[in-house]
Amino acid sequence: MTATAPREEQLWSRCAGCASLLYRKRLRRNLDVCPECGEHARLGAPERLRQLVDPGSLRLLPDRLPEADPLDFVDVLPYPHRLTGARASTGLAEGVVCATATIGGHPVALAVMDFRFLGGSLGCAVGELITRTAERALDDRTPLVLITASGGARMQEGALSLMQMATVSQAIAALREAGLLTVSVLTDPTYGGVAASFATNTDLVLAESGARMGFAGPRVIRQITGRALPEGFQTADFLLRHGQVDMVVQRRSLRGRLMALLAATRAGRPARPPVPRQEPASRRERLADDGAALADPAAEGDAGTPGAEDNPAVRDAWDTVRMARHPGRPTTLDYLDSVFDGFVELHGDRLGADCPAIVGGVARLAGRHVMVIGHQKGHTTAELVARNFGMASPAGHRKALRLMRLAARLGLPVVTLVDTPGADPGVSAEEQGQAAAIAENILTLTVLPTPVLAVITGEGGSGGALALAVADRVLMLENAVYSVISPEGCAAILWPDRSAAPQAARALRLTAPDLRRLGVVDEVVSEPSSAAHDDPAETAHRLRAALLANLLPLLDVPPAMLVRLRRQRFRRFGANRVGTRAGLR
Repeated sequence: MTATAPREEQLWSRCAGCASLLYRKRLRRNLDVCPECGEHARLGAPERLRQLVDPGSLRLLPDRLPEADPLDFVDVLPYPHRLTGARASTGLAEGVVCATATIGGHPVALAVMDFRFLGGSLGCAVGELITRTAERALDDRTPLVLITASGGARMQEGALSLMQMATVSQAIAALREAGLLTVSVLTDPTYGGVAASFATNTDLVLAESGARMGFAGPRVIRQITGRALPEGFQTADFLLRHGQVDMVVQRRSLRGRLMALLAATRAGRPARPPVPRQEPASRRERLADDGAALADPAAEGDAGTPGAEDNPAVRDAWDTVRMARHPGRPTTLDYLDSVFDGFVELHGDRLGADCPAIVGGVARLAGRHVMVIGHQKGHTTAELVARNFGMASPAGHRKALRLMRLAARLGLPVVTLVDTPGADPGVSAEEQGQAAAIAENILTLTVLPTPVLAVITGEGGSGGALALAVADRVLMLENAVYSVISPEGCAAILWPDRSAAPQAARALRLTAPDLRRLGVVDEVVSEPSSAAHDDPAETAHRLRAALLANLLPLLDVPPAMLVRLRRQRFRRFGANRVGTRAGLR
């Protein structure tokens, strides 16, 4: 619906679907759904809660967190100015409202995202608030209901916003392990990092009529593929036809459907006494005690692999991006030949495809068998095209998932080599459930009972990279990059001018030293001379040493403790921790 006056002062609104002029009070009585054409207008989080929960049952959870501008990010405006503007225009502290309530008498914990607040973007504060809500649901032994509306991860917080995909996903995993129901309701729009994590890795996924959901947005897909999009692409009905949601629900029916699902869940689970709830600070203190064996790299200074700090040259971030994309840079297959021994490649997702952008199989590292999985680009144009430039399809992510689970059953450690500009953004990838495939990888890695060691070897692009990088230890080659979005994409959205990509690269803090200081990366592996492609043999030697140094201690950690410590690693990326980081100041 469109209008010029603030919504609460409007007498009339014009429908964005059929252009009918509608009396505002009538529209509100119809739950902001056009009575002429059925167009579902976007709702703010407070109104969404008013429509769903039982009167008098709503109890808002605390939403005040320390101010966090971890990157000192500035585009045409400083990031804190954008936050101030969003708070003034919405009346919200952040892009999500969290609460406990009852729906039809059934207790639930809810996190409701609000697209009006910086496009519902997933930043550290939003991730922290949703995670706390999931932890509250776990403590109270109640279902968790997520209402999503988001354009994706928050660019102004760089790779730290990317980490929230894993942080929230592991909270969902804990609820799954406890036998507690999780439900997401997709509303318009739900894209990017939210779609590729908690919006699609819940037990049930409902889509409100008219909602759109996907990993890549339509504009990005058109730009990259040069193709016209199918009629109704990424809409709720499209998602239902392609098996990506459980049901499409009209807004007037949503409360009733949730009541029915919650009632069935409650009937099927024997009553248990509630677990005494602990406040978030106590939970973090408990995790800190449990995790003393794996120290927080951000508290240790910037030391990485011996030799990483010996090179006094500081390369500009944009130069590093170009270095990471150099066609001569060693690929996963090169490292499989030079770092590992006896590689046996395994193919296929067992559902009908084998994605060439992902290679994986069994190999030996210093006599120890491991499962190695990595993105494969190539060096020539023909190789790059054949491997889709290292951009994995859903089949690639599902192949990787199959091999991870196989490794866990066989007791093999997993080593992943990350080098991708991002996941495949094509039409067929969306039809085959790209967002859900990435989400399932992220969630599975948070619970995988075997050591996982990830290396960013070239480009670490967004959710496509994170799908292989939720690990016990994350290493990064000196001239690699790891980011929530490409510099070109960030520049086009925030400046907006793609020629500002060098500025965006600097603002995103995507280089290995920056990410080491932020704690996203545990260790930087130095490269010989100016870059890895100048001396691949020496690079392989250094990488092999770093892999052994980091993998061997993990082999002695019991599986249950390994999972607990991995979860602690990603839980630390909440807003309270990020707000106090000073490494980039």
